[in-house]
Amino acid sequence: MIHPTAIIDKDARIGNNVEIGPYSIVSGNVSIGENTVIGPHAVIEENVTIGSGCRIFQFASVGAVPQDLKFKGEETFVKIGDNTVIREFVTINRGTELGGGVTEIGESSLLMAYCHVAHDCIIGKMGILANCATLAGHITLGNFVSIGGLTAIHQFVNVGDYAYIGGASAVVKDVPPYMLAAGDRARLQGLNKVGLKRHGFSEDTISAVKKAYRILFRIGLTRKEAIERVRAEVVQIPEVAYLIDFVSSSDRGVTR
Repeated sequence: MIHPTAIIDKDARIGNNVEIGPYSIVSGNVSIGENTVIGPHAVIEENVTIGSGCRIFQFASVGAVPQDLKFKGEETFVKIGDNTVIREFVTINRGTELGGGVTEIGESSLLMAYCHVAHDCIIGKMGILANCATLAGHITLGNFVSIGGLTAIHQFVNVGDYAYIGGASAVVKDVPPYMLAAGDRARLQGLNKVGLKRHGFSEDTISAVKKAYRILFRIGLTRKEAIERVRAEVVQIPEVAYLIDFVSSSDRGVTR
């Protein structure tokens, strides 16, 4: 059902069983997947692809031009995965040409009220951003990442899979996978053990990752020394290998 007061561009592609509420605006070159619900007073600007089964609440803004002085009107995009929920007053900006051109939200993600996702951010599947979480440009969040309310993340920061960042944090360096970080400036608080258990990680896997964490971040070794020791002393399961790769490839430096 499309409310008669909604304004829908003739070039918008609307899937089956889509609902669009009163006074919402959908611009051209927009694709909305089947069974998606868009509430009243939402604005979907050009070059936005929304998957199926999504829910976009009132007053959300999706696809506005980036807040970047280098942006000169080039054609860039927003992509939103299936079954994603975008709550009230969320803002999601399009990408920039220099940043890859796409801002992307992974499937089954939840962006709570007043979150901001800036240009060229990539959020993996099942990301959760609590109220007023703010992502500056060029940030990458892995899969199953949770961000607490009122947290701000600096541009170009990477956050690994299954990481959890506590509320009211200021994050200026990369946050490794499987970790819990919090504070201003954010520091590692240990493993995200609750999250790992909820996602079905075995005790052996959690134990191996915890051992790697202690060597990498808690005994005062250089990055090179710590990585060599983890490779020598910790069983090389995929999770440990991913943690090592993340730490060794960090350009901004890693939160400790």
